[in-house]
Amino acid sequence: MSSIPYDLTMIKAVVFDVDGVLSPTCIPMDEKGIPRRMANLRDGYAIQLAIKQNIKIAIITGANDPAIRGRFEALGVKDIFFTSGSKLDIFQKWMSDNNLSSNEVAYVGDDIPDYECLNACGLSVVPCDAAQEVKQVAHYVTKADGGHGVARELLEQLLKVKGLWRLKADANGK
Repeated sequence: MSSIPYDLTMIKAVVFDVDGVLSPTCIPMDEKGIPRRMANLRDGYAIQLAIKQNIKIAIITGANDPAIRGRFEALGVKDIFFTSGSKLDIFQKWMSDNNLSSNEVAYVGDDIPDYECLNACGLSVVPCDAAQEVKQVAHYVTKADGGHGVARELLEQLLKVKGLWRLKADANGK
């Protein structure tokens, strides 16, 4: 049922990087040089559904953009960490604060700043256009490029294995 070589029934939480994972690596800039990230609507659907099904979701990013907070808070993400100098320190503290062991957590990253977290989780996932160094340590390389359905690909498989993927809309149309 899943193409991911890991017992997905063990996964209770997923942590995502933003740039190169939930948005493409090429980011348009406004006239002031401020990045304007794109968001994948199907990723958003999968994230909000996972949260409703009690899968913990967190964001750890080196970026500092209020639009990121607004996007992911609207989906129900409560744990969003910006300007992460050491993602590993934040990741390990977050796991501890949430009483999660590494084998219960998937981490999704695409580049060198994610390398340590990808090695510290149970299931390491990278987009197909990720840096070669992180592809070498990943348990699963998505079919999707960063920003083009990475979260949907992972979360859909996770929720299906757990019997939590919904094929009918709820009363709010989602």
